Amino acid sequence: MQYIATFFTHYDAVRFAGDLRGQGIAVQLSPVPRSLSSSCGTCARFAYEGDPRELDRAGLEQLVRTDSGRYLPAIDNR
Repeated sequence: MQYIATFFTHYDAVRFAGDLRGQGIAVQLSPVPRSLSSSCGTCARFAYEGDPRELDRAGLEQLVRTDSGRYLPAIDNR
């Protein structure tokens, strides 16, 4: 599954990406798509096959699953 995570601050995005890389998950930081709201404008894009609730962290604004160009909530959004 492909996911996009948005954050409240740029620091939260960088920290999240570092956590994923530490788990061996490839992640790319990029601008947030216009159709998603974000406080800081930076998102993390990555593939993950586990339970997305395992990725919930402080500073995470929302986690969405991408599906044919649509964004579907992956965990309860705050």
